[in-house]
Amino acid sequence: MSTILSVYNLGKNYVSAGRNLTVLHDVTFSVEERSMVSIVGPSGSGKTTLLGLCAGLDRASKGSIELNGVSLNGLNEDARARIRNQYTGFIFQNFQLLPTLTALENVLVPLELRGLKNVRPKALDLLDKVGLADRSHHYPVQLSGGEQQRVAIARAFSNDPRILFADEPTGNLDTTTSERIIRLIFDLNREMGTTLIMVTHDMELAARTGRVIRMRGGSIYSDEPMVS
Repeated sequence: MSTILSVYNLGKNYVSAGRNLTVLHDVTFSVEERSMVSIVGPSGSGKTTLLGLCAGLDRASKGSIELNGVSLNGLNEDARARIRNQYTGFIFQNFQLLPTLTALENVLVPLELRGLKNVRPKALDLLDKVGLADRSHHYPVQLSGGEQQRVAIARAFSNDPRILFADEPTGNLDTTTSERIIRLIFDLNREMGTTLIMVTHDMELAARTGRVIRMRGGSIYSDEPMVS
């Protein structure tokens, strides 16, 4: 398999209250296409920051990121947005649905941003796959947390992403709903041949992926395959 994500010597600094805060230190790893990887670690270890940088949501302070053969180094926000829309999907812990759009309209957003036509049937099919065909015209406020996350999953897969980034996708859900959400993510991921990189605090969930990267203090201290 070929490499879909390469991260080398990555660092991220912020200025807070006049002081320089280093969040990531010299992070290096690569991910093969169609694989599933979990990133775990305590709060403040840099997991979410790393995920956002790899997805092109932010710019690194140092080092390099290559996503699907494209270097993210030096790209401005507009260029990174085009790369995200072309290659990636993202599932957030707090859903990040647009409140003024229906479930169907939220799923349509990435497709319309690509200028694609006649995409309504595809969006409806994805909502059907996540069990929400009958809720397509409901707004986020009319949906439960689990239903909102299912809409977010359909949206994340709508542009046929090469790589899916998930940041604590079950963090705001109860146990039963969480299990259903994870099954959906894993099943769609396998069906579509997508690479999955997931941040989680749940070690049982992490163990269900093929590889676990452990972080502490902004650095990777362990990177191991999971043996079933």
